Amino acid sequence: MVERRLKALVIAEAANPEWVSVPLVGWSLAHALRDVADVHIVTQVRNREAILRAGLVEGRDFTAIDSERLAAPMWRLAERLSMGKGVGWTMKTAVSTLGYGYFERLVWRAFGPAIRAGHYDVVHRVTPLTPTANSRIAPLCARAGVPFVLGPLNGGVPWPAGFDGERRREKEWLSYVRGAYKALPGRGAMLRHAAAIICGSMHTLGEIPARYRAKTVWLPENAIEPARFSLTAPQPGTLPLRGCFIGRLVPYKGADMAIEAALPLLRDGRLVLDIVGDGPQAGPLRDLVGREGVAQAVRFHGWLPHEAVQGVAAQAQLLVFPSVREFGGGVVLEAMALGVVPVVADYAGPGELVDDATGFRIPMGRRAALVAGLRARLEAIAADPAMLPGMARAGQARVMRDFTWAAKAAQVERIWRGAIARAPLPQDLPRPR
Repeated sequence: MVERRLKALVIAEAANPEWVSVPLVGWSLAHALRDVADVHIVTQVRNREAILRAGLVEGRDFTAIDSERLAAPMWRLAERLSMGKGVGWTMKTAVSTLGYGYFERLVWRAFGPAIRAGHYDVVHRVTPLTPTANSRIAPLCARAGVPFVLGPLNGGVPWPAGFDGERRREKEWLSYVRGAYKALPGRGAMLRHAAAIICGSMHTLGEIPARYRAKTVWLPENAIEPARFSLTAPQPGTLPLRGCFIGRLVPYKGADMAIEAALPLLRDGRLVLDIVGDGPQAGPLRDLVGREGVAQAVRFHGWLPHEAVQGVAAQAQLLVFPSVREFGGGVVLEAMALGVVPVVADYAGPGELVDDATGFRIPMGRRAALVAGLRARLEAIAADPAMLPGMARAGQARVMRDFTWAAKAAQVERIWRGAIARAPLPQDLPRPR
């Protein structure tokens, strides 16, 4: 028997097809869900024009909520308090979150009557991703008898030991007291009344009180759109190797550790390295490459549009990405989609996405230990590059099976149906390695 198509109200305060990071995740998931259900997207007004350009019809397909009266000044305050461009993300998130309740109040004013009248089978808040943003709509939906689904939630992965200098350079002062969010009013009611809670990392899942674990499921927030990844990297299984690093050039992302670990291979021609990205570390990294005499083996591409990144990545055999504080690790999925084998620090998001069949995880430790572990792994790969083609195929197959947006939408739709039926959540979803 064919199941009836569900009607869902999807709340994605941040959802923008023309931006990156959280807004792109919000848009990608909300849009993909339209293929499996009758979805109406509710977003913030700053996303309106981009969504119209993407072809959606306002009023029929989506509603833009104008909460700028509070959202705009809160964002300006967050920018000032974060003390620098591209840093202080915990502060930005915390201050912006203070205005989120106003957005939800306007959402309920607009859609509360329809929810109470049973026009929707499920209400799902996709963004904010941060677990610090409490939802006042959860208990209201429960009172109306409509399941409320929360997530994917992710964020707040602790800074690993030995990287306090990187933490300070990122102006992450507020991260020292981040755990205080658990005492904020409304968190208990939100978790209690949610019918299902999706967590994008095992760390975030671990912060959910044990009494709610039965309705909690691990499902990373990132995925890929196959049409945007039309290339496959060459994997000849021979030397020389090409590696790439993709990300902001800031200390915790680890581009300096990637270069330092690779120095012996860069010097003797076993490896060349592409660095894609920009940031305050760009100058020091160029100085490091020049000082070590490996400029001929390292190419700095700077910032590239997203569509141009795959052209560089698809020439590589390895993604060398020793980031020490990565919540989701979308770049890892993108590399695997291209047939590039990831080499990552075994910590948080990347360490949960990569397994022994699809890549390499370097044991987490202090900086010197991480560099030494990465160097040893690169040496081992160079000694036996024939191992790479099979891993590349396995990674590509896993991404295309479990981590496309279409797959993610089907996974979420199954969670919805479990929540509606008050049945156990599906247990055969992708699992962390």
